[in-house]
Amino acid sequence: MKTKIFLVVVLCLLIAGLLYYSVYHHPVKEKLIVATTTSLYDTGLLDVVEEAFEKKFSQYDISFISAGTGIALQYASRGDADVVLVHAPKLEKKFLEDGYGVNRRIIAYNFFVLVGPQSDPAKISGLNVEEALRKIVEAGRSGKAFWVSRGDNSGTHVKEKTLWVSAGFNPEKLREEPWFLESGAGMGKTLLLANEKDAYTLTDIGTYLKYSKGGLIKLKILVGEDEKLINVYSVIAVNPEKVKNVNFKAAMKFVNFLISDEGQNLIGNFGVKEYGKPLFNPAVKLLKEGRETPIVEWIKGYGFIEGEECPAKYTLFPKTNGL
Repeated sequence: MKTKIFLVVVLCLLIAGLLYYSVYHHPVKEKLIVATTTSLYDTGLLDVVEEAFEKKFSQYDISFISAGTGIALQYASRGDADVVLVHAPKLEKKFLEDGYGVNRRIIAYNFFVLVGPQSDPAKISGLNVEEALRKIVEAGRSGKAFWVSRGDNSGTHVKEKTLWVSAGFNPEKLREEPWFLESGAGMGKTLLLANEKDAYTLTDIGTYLKYSKGGLIKLKILVGEDEKLINVYSVIAVNPEKVKNVNFKAAMKFVNFLISDEGQNLIGNFGVKEYGKPLFNPAVKLLKEGRETPIVEWIKGYGFIEGEECPAKYTLFPKTNGL
């Protein structure tokens, strides 16, 4: 009996010791939740960002919610995220106007591209994007081609609809035609579906290179860098005065990390070794230098809101120091 009591006491002491060590030597980390577009997540860039950020700020533990931009902004507006990484300026503008977002910063850019089967049945190779889309519609209606749309209100889908309108079509009407398919999924799954159907689609260059290099798709780039295909990525903190219980301090740490030299170098170096060029181009220095190069003009024309990166009325100064 004494032996059993002794063993119970020893066990209790061990458990107490483990609990003490866990609490005082491994403090619980603060959660930072980032709602992000699938193109940033699917490429693997955010794995690199997470590792570097958590190494620098060991008190935080990042969790990513990957979705299309529209859904990511919905998550943030209801308090399910502290910060968003997105690429749809029109949707971002409404997010700011509705009071949900503050302190927007443009962090990177790349380009959307039109990709399709090697045979290129619509003969769009080398055309500008509007001519290419007209050719795809013509080929689709004659039974020679398919198109796969994201159909998910993501940044890519918003861009696609803008391009259809620019080319002279109503995207809602096109959805009713049999050659026009929708994945209702992220960029990676959309590329896989387009590859399966030998179809054309619009994709960001980063996700395309990831899937193409990995041998997952055989689609080729048919229409590349063009002013109308500029793709701009922004980070926006969720407004703590509008959405309760968000971790604004952590969000601003994350924002400032991404726009710092360290964060920008991470973005600029990502993919160079594997693909021979970065999947995303850092934008902070370009915009800060103020030189009006064509790329800067394209970024401003597509990515600025009311002529600014973040109008002053959507800026919230942190109330704590060290951010």
